[in-house]
Amino acid sequence: MGFDEKSRLWKNGKFIDWKDATIHVASHVLHYGSSVFEGIRCYQTNRGSAIFRLKEHVKRLLDSAKIYRMPVSFSEEELREVCREVVRVNNYKEAYIRPLVYRGYHSLGVNPLECPVEVVIMAWHWGAYLGKEALEKGVDVRVSSWHRLAPNTMPALAKAGANYMGSQLIKMEALADGYVEGIGLTASGYVSEGSGENLFVIENTKIYTPPLSASILPGITRDSVIQIAKDLSFEVIEQDIPREKLYIADEVFFTGTAAEVSPIRSVDRIQIGEGKRGPVTTAIQKQLFGILSGETEDKRGWLDYI
Repeated sequence: MGFDEKSRLWKNGKFIDWKDATIHVASHVLHYGSSVFEGIRCYQTNRGSAIFRLKEHVKRLLDSAKIYRMPVSFSEEELREVCREVVRVNNYKEAYIRPLVYRGYHSLGVNPLECPVEVVIMAWHWGAYLGKEALEKGVDVRVSSWHRLAPNTMPALAKAGANYMGSQLIKMEALADGYVEGIGLTASGYVSEGSGENLFVIENTKIYTPPLSASILPGITRDSVIQIAKDLSFEVIEQDIPREKLYIADEVFFTGTAAEVSPIRSVDRIQIGEGKRGPVTTAIQKQLFGILSGETEDKRGWLDYI
């Protein structure tokens, strides 16, 4: 990932140069993690550039802000239009779009209510999140020693910056031990998700995925994959998944805006299936990427054309 420092971004109602997008070191967000955000992809299709599931992403952003009592002074439609415009302004064909809502500069203390709510939307180019070969050959991951959020500690349904401190611990531990990614377990020891991805397990062509109660983010790519799998006549079951199910599964894959659909070839040095992308993962990838390229009918209206 590399930022385009010649680009322009949108902050609190107007476009500014990338270099001018600064905040004060006493801003609340720096000290207390008071931010929520989204990751959205814009793809170049055979009909032009299109943002994938823009409406759902902006809705989740505002839901996250509502959970944290952060009033946003822009409507859903206004924010959707800014997401389109930040792609247009920078003449991008494809882009990763990052809306961010955070508590800014006023005063410090745990109480954030007097600090202004700032809204920023930026974009840049971002390729394969887990590496160029990950989508085909799969990645090696480990189960982390760090658990995901326990219920009623912090809201897992909010895509909040503070939640990603735990994600960083999972990711850094995995990298330090020679893996590409880590998988966090719930406080009860069931499979939750990766540091920034949802998880799916295939056994006997049935697809299993942890429920929302497993401290997972309600992923939009996750939801898309569930719908696609059902279209392809696969049975999708949302239920608690024991850790050892990962080892004996036929296939396992990650989903996410950044990761898209990335197969997992080993967990804790135990080979999954044949140690490469399996047929179910391949079928789901093909259908999703067909929609994203415009080659497959977008019957649900997931593409928002620029």
